[in-house]
Amino acid sequence: MALEHAIQTRLKSMLERWQTQRTIGYPQLQPGPTNRISDVHGVKVGHVTLNEGDIQTGVSAIVPNDDNLFVKPLRAGAAVLNGFAKPIGLTQLDELGILQTPIVLSNTFSVGRLYTGVVRYSISQNPEVGRELATVNPLVLECNDGFLNDQQAFALTESMAVDAITSAQSDFARGSVGAGRGMSCFGLKGGIGTSSRYIPELDATLGVLVLANFGRLQALHLEGLAIGEWVETALTEVAAQRDAGSIIIVMATDAPLSSRQLRRVAKRSGAGLGRLGSYWGHGSGDIAVAFSTAHEAAHDLDDSHLEELLCAAAEGCEFAVLDALLQARPVTGFRNHTRMALSDVLDYLATTIV
Repeated sequence: MALEHAIQTRLKSMLERWQTQRTIGYPQLQPGPTNRISDVHGVKVGHVTLNEGDIQTGVSAIVPNDDNLFVKPLRAGAAVLNGFAKPIGLTQLDELGILQTPIVLSNTFSVGRLYTGVVRYSISQNPEVGRELATVNPLVLECNDGFLNDQQAFALTESMAVDAITSAQSDFARGSVGAGRGMSCFGLKGGIGTSSRYIPELDATLGVLVLANFGRLQALHLEGLAIGEWVETALTEVAAQRDAGSIIIVMATDAPLSSRQLRRVAKRSGAGLGRLGSYWGHGSGDIAVAFSTAHEAAHDLDDSHLEELLCAAAEGCEFAVLDALLQARPVTGFRNHTRMALSDVLDYLATTIV
């Protein structure tokens, strides 16, 4: 009984702080100025969003800088936490350790068209790609938004990939936008979330952007509390979700890391997912990609200095998913399926528990 009382006290404290400060979680590391991936200089994000009845989907693009990436590729690394996924471009990125295009995110059935769109974008910058020049390796990553979006409509087009890239800005929307429009997370509304962490010892920033579409509601943990149990009890109308929908994690840093080191940093995102209650379920495609914008670094960072970046990767991922959950608004879409917003759920719990 004493333990139950202690848990109830912690839950009430968390909900009171949510009501007064609208924040969840205790970051250990210092966020960047805007707490977005774009705190890494040059990084921009663009969205194209479709909100048309059964069509609840979109495209999001992460643009690392204004350079022609085919001519000036960036070092990159990837970690496949669970490979139930249909990416394009991941095998060559893993083999060569370089990023040649902006990163495009969307739903599973749209990967092919968006791949062609990114190829056309690269050709517009480099007219001899695939002729006198080598072919390009677009990176297109996906999650299954089929609960809220009719993927068989094939509503996304090649030009939307280009539009997302060319409209990218450092100040961008989060939540139920772009590729995140139809995504679900822990049985609630998921989508696009972001965070950043500044490491004073390195004078470096690590930024994170997620496309969050994973997790079972019963497993949801906030600040170490298994809050999913209370949500499930209080809101019986929440539709079940297996830990099977996937998450894409994109990390950017201005630290001079090698592709091997970036792969190590990307892998630590899994620790952040675990803090929230994910176990990378059977049908979940959980993929992290990290790139460095440090083109002209005099030397790579020594491994002994990686510790804070590894910590930032775990914490940054956790808080980017929280950002997606808290920024998302409710969406009703395909076959009248609905996902509620975590912010509304917390407000409701606060009125019944606090």
